[in-house]
Amino acid sequence: MIDQRQYGIIVYGATGYTGRLVCEYLNKQYGVNGDVVWAMAGRSMEKLQSVRDEMGIPVEVPLLVADADDQQTVDAMVASTKVVLTTVGPYQLYGSDLVKACAAAGTDYVDLCGEPAWMHEMIAAHGDSAKASGARIVFSCGFDSIPFDLGVYFLQQAAKEKLGAALPRVKGRVRAMQGSFSGGTLASFKETMKAAAKTPGMVEILTNPFALTEGVAGPKQPSGAKPVFEEELGSWSAPFVMASINTKNVHRSNFLLAHEYGEDFVYDEMMFTGPGEQGEATAKVVAADKSMAESPLKPGEGPSKEEREAGFYDVLFVGSNDKGDVIKVGVKGDKDPGYGSTSKMIAESAVCLLKNPDAASGGIWTPGAAIGSLLVDRLQSNAGLTFNVED
Repeated sequence: MIDQRQYGIIVYGATGYTGRLVCEYLNKQYGVNGDVVWAMAGRSMEKLQSVRDEMGIPVEVPLLVADADDQQTVDAMVASTKVVLTTVGPYQLYGSDLVKACAAAGTDYVDLCGEPAWMHEMIAAHGDSAKASGARIVFSCGFDSIPFDLGVYFLQQAAKEKLGAALPRVKGRVRAMQGSFSGGTLASFKETMKAAAKTPGMVEILTNPFALTEGVAGPKQPSGAKPVFEEELGSWSAPFVMASINTKNVHRSNFLLAHEYGEDFVYDEMMFTGPGEQGEATAKVVAADKSMAESPLKPGEGPSKEEREAGFYDVLFVGSNDKGDVIKVGVKGDKDPGYGSTSKMIAESAVCLLKNPDAASGGIWTPGAAIGSLLVDRLQSNAGLTFNVED
């Protein structure tokens, strides 16, 4: 039985940049003798020992060797734990066999995936297996896409409470953000672009907002690809680089929640650049920015602790209907999005699954659809996020 497994959570990729931060957080928040039994896994026992010592993590935290190139070690890891938390990306290169193993073994799984074509492939290949085994596979448990997926979820719960119904139109707008995307995110982006150039049909998946809703489409969605002035919001808005993955996850949440947001639900994401000529000029600069494609940052590289601590983000969600009802929700994070906040979000996602074995049945999920309110509460209590209905 799953509840007799040796570990609650195994952090796979514990010696990588983000994996270290996850381990640091779990150690600080949950210790080693509490009700969260966790372990560190990676390719090299020597490196695991070195990282454990460097991070000041007690020797009581177990270490396991698991290597994506040695399936036996991956299978052994999966069989020994209730939840696998993996930071080993790009997932399209290193994650497929792990998802397959978790789906077969009934082991819960969380990752930081922002690779929609791979997610589309995994849903088709292993969704039925996960449903049969009870494994809850939850993609995108970092900055892409928790603040956005849960921001919309939180807004719609508030709408149902206040208005008796969900709102058919929601805009997600990044009001402010300081911090960088991770080297892993950049590597995933570049790998996806390489694959798209070689694979017929992948571009269609990448550009389809309903690519993750298993053949069920909805109304035409705004592209968010060009600067626009939004009079009702008093600001110019520019394209937001994470929108292409976040919007797909939000639509998948709606799909998995039996269209709780409505079958006519429309959602887009952009970022505010301000009013007037300055706002317009900034929006045009943002729209032309190619720094993500050209960045030399590699997986395992990232900002200093001081830079992580100084980072933050603030996202506004505005829901409306044709009766003139409007609800606004603000979601804020207290660390840089790509590392400091992401490491806390994925850790709490894993703990949330561990502590709530009946929160969702087996299958391939989004955070919002699987553990929505439970995760909102944990993130607010432990991980420096806030979710507030605004006037």
